[in-house]
Amino acid sequence: MSILKPIAMTRIFTSFSKITSLLIVMFFLAGCVKDKCTQTYTYFMPVYKTTAEVRANIKSNKSRDIERPGKLFIKGDYIFLNEIDKGIHIINNSNPASPKNVAFIDIPGNVDLAVKGNILYADLYTDLVALDITNPLQAIVRSIVDNAFPERSYTGGFRPDDSKIIVDWVERDTTVTVDCKGGRMTMWIDCPNCMFADAASPSSSAQKSSSPFGMGGSMARLTIVNSHLYTVSTTSLNVYNISVPYTPAFTSKVQLGWGIETIYPFKNKLFIGSNTGMFIYDITNPVQPTKQGEFNHVRTCDPVIAEDNYAYVTLRTGTGCPGSTNQLDVLDITNLSQPLRMKSYPMTNPHGLSKDGDLLFICDGRDGLKVYNASNRNSISLMKHISGLNTYDVIAWNDVAIVSAADGLYQYDYSDVNDIKLLSKTVWKK
Repeated sequence: MSILKPIAMTRIFTSFSKITSLLIVMFFLAGCVKDKCTQTYTYFMPVYKTTAEVRANIKSNKSRDIERPGKLFIKGDYIFLNEIDKGIHIINNSNPASPKNVAFIDIPGNVDLAVKGNILYADLYTDLVALDITNPLQAIVRSIVDNAFPERSYTGGFRPDDSKIIVDWVERDTTVTVDCKGGRMTMWIDCPNCMFADAASPSSSAQKSSSPFGMGGSMARLTIVNSHLYTVSTTSLNVYNISVPYTPAFTSKVQLGWGIETIYPFKNKLFIGSNTGMFIYDITNPVQPTKQGEFNHVRTCDPVIAEDNYAYVTLRTGTGCPGSTNQLDVLDITNLSQPLRMKSYPMTNPHGLSKDGDLLFICDGRDGLKVYNASNRNSISLMKHISGLNTYDVIAWNDVAIVSAADGLYQYDYSDVNDIKLLSKTVWKK
């Protein structure tokens, strides 16, 4: 019988102990190593020009592709279509079945416009531009009012170079390594002159981004009544005398509160939409608008139109719009001091709306264009639902409904309300 010597047992035990210790160390080291993931951020670099360069180019230039359409305005045979933050397309619509994109007015920061006679008024970021469009193909600047829209701002803490004007944005991507458990990067530290899209959860692929364009407002912010131009910022109503059309002269300001979005004129009243309600201002004295009534609703975005004893308000959710309501409210405004909601109708995501006689046209966002018989306000009925397009704004005029959508400009003939037909579609650049 052999006997295991103590020295041999000691060596075996020592080796086993070392292996065990090594495994324990490896186990704890593995627990200390954090998983790493990559995350791709999209950011936008501003492209600047001097004020002199920008103002020298505000004129009718060569037509360009329509990419990001905004508000519409019709004058005679022409459609003036906002290209968000870029300028205004001039479309010859003398034949609605075959519209022609004929010119483009370069106005950086433009999101709204209004026309009276031969003068077109438009915003240039914070400034107000008055252009002579006697010949739309030869539009020229007559005057510029500085700081007419002082509340233009950006998200994410971005601050532009105030000595220059942003004329474009260059989109770029950057990929960083992050903790898979969800750490966020303070990207503006690495790029103080950039605007970053909001990042989603970490992944190895790029996140869908949103452009910095169009921060200025939704639907109409300018309107004209007789010899006065009214503009709304997010907090105030501003009045300009345009009795000399080429030179708007500031006359007064009315503080409205927060969240002001749209303005709509009817007779001697202004219907002002905010994200908390609708305000009615009397402009019998045009330079001193006086509050006459108010209708409150849940917090959400709301364009508004009015006629005789009724007003129509679309409430929607969406970018920059708090709340979760998507509906049409029909209001009785017989007593302007106390507007009453007659009835609400559910919608998908309503934006612009227009009315011609008993026909009510509603751009219901991704749910297309809806045409209602509104002869009975307590029971409007859907007559036509045109799906397959993402709609933004509509003007119904002279038996033709002109609709601005995500993919193009649509025109419909509704002279026969029982047989509404597509006249033409102008496709935007992909």
